[in-house]
Amino acid sequence: MMRPSVPLRAVLALAVPLVSLLSGACASTGGVPRPFPVPGSARNDAPAEAVDAPADVEGAPPSGAGYELVGTALSLRGTPYRNGGSDSHGFDCSGFTQFVYAQYGVPLPREVRDQFAVGTAIEPDEVVAGDLLFFTTVAPGPTHVAIAIGGDQFVHAPSSTGVVRVERLSTNYWATRYLGARRVMPL
Repeated sequence: MMRPSVPLRAVLALAVPLVSLLSGACASTGGVPRPFPVPGSARNDAPAEAVDAPADVEGAPPSGAGYELVGTALSLRGTPYRNGGSDSHGFDCSGFTQFVYAQYGVPLPREVRDQFAVGTAIEPDEVVAGDLLFFTTVAPGPTHVAIAIGGDQFVHAPSSTGVVRVERLSTNYWATRYLGARRVMPL
């Protein structure tokens, strides 16, 4: 029995969007992380270097809500990236920030663009531990979110090939994609 041949162009037309969807930007599913209080891409260039866990975090305050929130975020290092993930079995970027903030009773929307609309916009020199950092990675506008640690460092769930980790804002990859910062809770 002969199989019908499928033109390569048709295969590529289906494969490219599928690969983009699976490796693309954060929070495409609208999932809700559990357990916590429930409130009423086309390219995947991962950055070349990640920062090992800092023994002592640059610029972090010695105490306070931001420092505690960052401690929770850092405790999740090594958790695998999972598209649509919003629990300790795997996170995408906005699922990670939503989960961490929820541990402190602060509900965040599920998607990056919606998280970018909450809180107060802050200047780069005002960023402190616990603030949200936004990047434009796979499309115009906010498509990636992370949690500031202090100084030049942040923690995030970076991509389909990564794990929750600490990186530096000053690396070329992140510096050129930085979009802005928001303060969601008093720190």
